[in-house]
Amino acid sequence: MFESEAAGLAELKKVNVIKVPEVIHVSNDFLLLEYVSPGIKKLNFWELFGRSFALLHKFIASTFGFYTDNYLGSNLQINESKTSEGWAEFFFTNRLLIQFKLAEKNNLVDSLFRNSFIKLEKRINSILDNQVLPSLLHGDLWSGNYIIAPDGSACLIDPAVYYGHREADLAMTKLFGGFSNVFYESYNNEFPLDKGYEYREGIYKLYHILNHLNLFGRGYYQQAISLINYYLK
Repeated sequence: MFESEAAGLAELKKVNVIKVPEVIHVSNDFLLLEYVSPGIKKLNFWELFGRSFALLHKFIASTFGFYTDNYLGSNLQINESKTSEGWAEFFFTNRLLIQFKLAEKNNLVDSLFRNSFIKLEKRINSILDNQVLPSLLHGDLWSGNYIIAPDGSACLIDPAVYYGHREADLAMTKLFGGFSNVFYESYNNEFPLDKGYEYREGIYKLYHILNHLNLFGRGYYQQAISLINYYLK
């Protein structure tokens, strides 16, 4: 877990568009990071954060995934990718299906859930665009996974890095209330979103809700079913 997080931090850092703590030492037993003294938000904090996050997403790879698997919370995130694999296939197989199988193993899935998920699989290619580019993603960005650096800018922490559709990163930021509207406006000004991103937002949230279902139990069952059924109408 520590080595994969260090790899993710290093990947984010090499783009040099947004602050990330320096990795000082990593082993199987611990991860030692640079101490980032807490600062106070700049007046234009959200504008700068949105623009920086857009610039991060402009860093493109040749394939989806990442060279090492990592973790979303304490659940394994599989990043292996085939060169010819499209985004819809990667996202369904390496994100949704893995979480669904884990939920089955954890006895969190009933016949209603299973049948709905099977129907979702048949529709995934009509929901997601296979032509998207693999952008560098933080992978788990919400209000608890950034801190304020001494200069008043954002500093990213606790990533689950991989290369994927940038809309997946933005959807995660909205899962627990979202960021300031200025963040999204600034992002879109720097790197305009494609048409239909609002429709696709729920499918990306589903991955994280399934992960929460597996981490914290049936309290997330209804939200997962609701997100699936949205795409079965």
